[in-house]
Amino acid sequence: MRGEDGAQSIHRAIGVLRTLAMAREAGFGLTEIVRLTGLTRPTVHRILTALIAEGLVEQKPATRRYAVGEQIQFLALSRPRPSALIAAAETALTETARAIGDTIFLTQRTGLDTICVARRLGDYPIQVLSLSVGDRRPLGISSAGLAVLARMGEDEVRSILGANAPRLAAVGVGIRQAQSWVAGAKRLGYAIRDRGLVPGTRALSVAISDRGGQVIAAVTSAGVVRRMSQARMEAVADDLKACARAIEQALARAG
Repeated sequence: MRGEDGAQSIHRAIGVLRTLAMAREAGFGLTEIVRLTGLTRPTVHRILTALIAEGLVEQKPATRRYAVGEQIQFLALSRPRPSALIAAAETALTETARAIGDTIFLTQRTGLDTICVARRLGDYPIQVLSLSVGDRRPLGISSAGLAVLARMGEDEVRSILGANAPRLAAVGVGIRQAQSWVAGAKRLGYAIRDRGLVPGTRALSVAISDRGGQVIAAVTSAGVVRRMSQARMEAVADDLKACARAIEQALARAG
C-alpha cells in the first residue's frame, strides 16, 4: 500500500475487513470484495496481501476465497466482558420475546453497518432465525438498519446510503428504494420489512438511543407473515417500543 495516504490505507483495510465479516466462514472471492467495497482490484489485492501477512485475513486453500483470520478472534479475547448495551438489554429482551412469542434480535450500529449482538427465542412453534449473533448488514437493508437511519437527519442518511451503495446494489436495493423505506419508518415510528431476510417472514424494528440521544441500536421482532396482520403488527410495535424504552432506561442507570 505504498504511495497511499496512511490514514486512507487504514480506512480501506478496515472496510475490507468489515466486508469480509458479512460473509462469515464462507468468505468472499476477490471479485466480490471489489464489487462490495467499490475499490479497484489492485488496491483490494494489496490490502488483502497485507492483512494476510498479519493474520487478520486468511485465504481458504480449497475455494481461494478470503475470510476473517484467526488473529481477529485473539484480539477480541482482550475484551471478554459483554458490552454495556447487551448487559442493559438482557431482561428486556427476554421479557419481550416471552410477550410477543416470536424471535427478538438486538442489533447494534457499528459505522456503516449493523451487527446482531443478541437473540432471544419466543415460544411460538415456528421461530424465524433470520440472523445469528455476529451477522452483519449494511445500513439500508434490514428493518433494524432502517429504524436506525430513520432517527437521523436527511444529510446523514444520504451520506450513509451513498457510501453503502455498492453493497445495497449487490442485493438489488437502490438508494431511492432505501430512502423510501427510511421515510416510511419515520412516519410510522418503527421500521417494517414486508419481506424479511427469510422469504415468507416479516420484520419490525424500533431504534434505541443512548443517554445523549444518539441512535445506537435497534430491537427487532421477526415472524411468519400469517402471524403479522395489521392489528398484530401495531401491537408488536408497541411491545418493541416498550422494550427499547426499558433498554434506554437501563443504559441511563448504568451511567
